[in-house]
Amino acid sequence: MAKKLDLERILSKQGFGTRKQCRIMIINEEITVNDELCDDPDAQFDLENLSFTVKGEAWDYREKSYLMLHKPSNYECSHKTQHHPTIYSLLPHPLVVRDVQCIGRLDEDTTGLILISDDGQFIHRMSSPKHKVPKIYEVTCKHAVSDEQITHILKGVQLIDEDAPIAALACERITENVIHMTLAEGKYHQVKRMVAAISNRVEALKRIQIGELKLPDDLKVGEWKWLSETDMLLLSTK
Repeated sequence: MAKKLDLERILSKQGFGTRKQCRIMIINEEITVNDELCDDPDAQFDLENLSFTVKGEAWDYREKSYLMLHKPSNYECSHKTQHHPTIYSLLPHPLVVRDVQCIGRLDEDTTGLILISDDGQFIHRMSSPKHKVPKIYEVTCKHAVSDEQITHILKGVQLIDEDAPIAALACERITENVIHMTLAEGKYHQVKRMVAAISNRVEALKRIQIGELKLPDDLKVGEWKWLSETDMLLLSTK
């Protein structure tokens, strides 16, 4: 049997305010459900395939939130920032209220693909070192990258405070100064430190893929989108 909830509770669960605030919006005729105006806060609806509008903005009911963001430079992956705006300011307020979290932080000057969710199990599966979800970074280096340097990255470089050398899963030269580096770990400033260990320097860093999910060409910097069923399948494929 499909689960039913009253509209007031549905809106509150989706991050649109307290139950009292949601009740007022409903009574004020600011809500439509499945294209029909509803002014009864106690009206019950099936959650499956439920769509609604809040003050004219369209939403679909989602028990959990799964999204991707094209992170700009000079944004911090934290709710409490120190020097730059937070990436959460790029999201609609209802999602922030639901306490979504980014999965694997990017440095403030790093751009590219970042996943965001309020599903604790999903966050753990994507971020836990034991699951070894590969991530591909586009690395623009200050100096041309030699074959010997790529070989070194693949064999492993010794980083300060690390017991053993750390190697990339893959490293491909795209242009003279640009490489694609694949890592399964997420150590502090790992890409920058690995490139420094081969006597080079990172000038720009962009994450372009997580698992089999690539950063879409049509997702502009600063934009976000819901993860589709296909996207979720790509993330579950090792």
